Amino acid sequence: MATDSDHARIVTESYGGGALTRAALDGSVPKDWFLPKPRGAEEWRSHAEAVRAGFPGARWIETLRPAINATGAAAERLERVATGHGVVITTGQQPGLFGGAGYTWLKALTAIALAEKFEHATGIPAAPLFWAATDDADFAEASFTTVAVGPECRRISIERASPEQLVMSEMPLGDVSLAMESFLEATRSAAHRRFVEAVQGAYRSGATVGSAYVQLLREVLAPLGMPVLDSWHPSVRGAARPVLVEALGRAAVIDEAVSMRSVTIERAGYRAQVARVPRLSLVFRSTGGVKERVPLAHAGDAARRDDLVLSANVLLRPVVERRILPSIAYVGGPGEMAYFAQVGAVADAMGAPRPLVVPRWSATVVEPAVDRMLGRLGMMIDDVRVPHRAERRIGERAISPAVREALAALQGALDSNVDAIAAAARAAALSSPEVVEGARKQIRQKVDRLERRLRTAAAKGETDALRDLAAIRASLQPEGERQERRLNFVPLFARYGDPLLARLHDGALLHASSLIGTR
Repeated sequence: MATDSDHARIVTESYGGGALTRAALDGSVPKDWFLPKPRGAEEWRSHAEAVRAGFPGARWIETLRPAINATGAAAERLERVATGHGVVITTGQQPGLFGGAGYTWLKALTAIALAEKFEHATGIPAAPLFWAATDDADFAEASFTTVAVGPECRRISIERASPEQLVMSEMPLGDVSLAMESFLEATRSAAHRRFVEAVQGAYRSGATVGSAYVQLLREVLAPLGMPVLDSWHPSVRGAARPVLVEALGRAAVIDEAVSMRSVTIERAGYRAQVARVPRLSLVFRSTGGVKERVPLAHAGDAARRDDLVLSANVLLRPVVERRILPSIAYVGGPGEMAYFAQVGAVADAMGAPRPLVVPRWSATVVEPAVDRMLGRLGMMIDDVRVPHRAERRIGERAISPAVREALAALQGALDSNVDAIAAAARAAALSSPEVVEGARKQIRQKVDRLERRLRTAAAKGETDALRDLAAIRASLQPEGERQERRLNFVPLFARYGDPLLARLHDGALLHASSLIGTR
């Protein structure tokens, strides 16, 4: 029987993000930047009714069904939406090697939980839907992942097998044998091998970066009731094309709207998340899968050409998504939350509905072994996140009592003797207080430097403690970043299986309740 010591601990984290993201969350930005989040079941129901009024019947599902290709629980969830005139809650991410960083899964779990809470609160059928952005051409982002192997934080990457700007759906995966071997080291002896087998089955010879990513997502998310849409599938491109042609027809108006919104954001003291590129539209054209932005001067010509494959950039994609899907909310990360301030301007310029963005849940998974190491060090998670704090604690513990007492005596003697000098000098009018205090500060700095050197020297002898600290940081703060931003979660799923996914789901449900305004 499993015990608590066999389970990973889940720690809910702050959402993060910059000043614009924080202002969006607390509602202190101008009202025309974002679509306001509904509050309570009735407002969510009204919002959903307005969205699904634009999608009578289930034609949208029939159009996009080949791109979704749902199976199992995911297909059942989608069919309930189709037959019940329901809605979807979307999230998405561009491909990451072997599934990418943890936030991909946290986004998905948030959308799953939000769909469940929304349906329970309103009675309207809802399905989560993951938009796999295989039309993305950022190979640098898609080519690596990070795993923890003991005390080592290991970055795994693959080499580019085709030209730059090729969409990930067309980018050959190439030889991933060395990357796979390194990845599998992080899953040795894992009890739940189906997650490892899912990675091995997806990232195989003949796959593309995009197709492997989609297959892995479907293997993991379908049993949780979440379909995955492949954004580069012809059915998606076909459904999106009228919106993209419209965006090309209004390219100059959209560019002006983005420019004005970016200036407004900057003047309000924030930073525009997505930089405007002068003279380029928000639409990509591609031939043979190689993408380039359509210049404003060529927008009209591109709109008339049937031989060009069109796709949206990051500011236009949410508008396209909202037009082809009955999406009542997009679950986004902090950066996405910030750029939706510009998305609103794009939607307004097109006369299109503004898409709603809501924050994903943020969490850290603390493995039992990591908890035991923290206990041995007598530290909390925050102690290892602050630069040098943990090393200082280890060094302080390692310094002998005699040295510690001598340092304390030196500090005490310094203050008492300088105080005496200051009093005598003041009585004799020999020096100003500033001179004496300046000397005190300089001497104290030298004593502090001596203490740091002694602490560092003592810490070097604490090899076991430093090894524990390295392993803790590899798991909780890989590459100096928050865990969810870097660490691949598939090894965690392989070690702890469905119970871990269930605990993550429970945490996401609490977050979703706060978004809906229910408990």
